[in-house]
Formats: sequence, structure tokens, C-alpha cells
Amino acid sequence: MAGLDLKVECYSGYRGEETPRSIRFGSRKIEVKKILDRWLSPDHRYFKIMDEDDSLYIIRHDVISRNWELTFFKQADHDSGGKIQEE
Repeated sequence: MAGLDLKVECYSGYRGEETPRSIRFGSRKIEVKKILDRWLSPDHRYFKIMDEDDSLYIIRHDVISRNWELTFFKQADHDSGGKIQEE
């Protein structure tokens, strides 16, 4: 998913850890409804987030370059009465 112009707006909590609040692809802004998971690797921080439409994203933050990348996206399936279909 390289080549996307991804910007992430974060909130820094009392411990100084940044938490994504919204992501922006060019002029499209997506509000983070919920952070479903987060984890660390030696060089990256990952966040699995859900937007207001219940679509899923995994974004990662390179702690050295301070760049953000989109590594996964799944659009919500609302054909099932508003519930997300599990694969």
C-alpha cells in the first residue's frame, strides 16, 4: 500500500504515548472510532483501528523515520444487518 499520502493525528496521553485519533489520505479525513489492538516490534508501533463506518485499518509508525504507513484495510460489510462479517 505504498504511495499513499498518509497523515495521522494523535493524542499524547499523560505518559507521552501517542494514540491515533484520525488518519488522512490526501484530503479525506477518517475519524478513529475505536482502537481494537496495538503492539510493538523493534522498529515499529502498530495500531488496529476501526472508523465510524466500522471499516478496519492497521497502521504502523516507524519509530526511527517517524513516518506512518497503512498496512491493512478491510471495508465493513453492512449487508448483514450492520454487523461485520468475520472471515
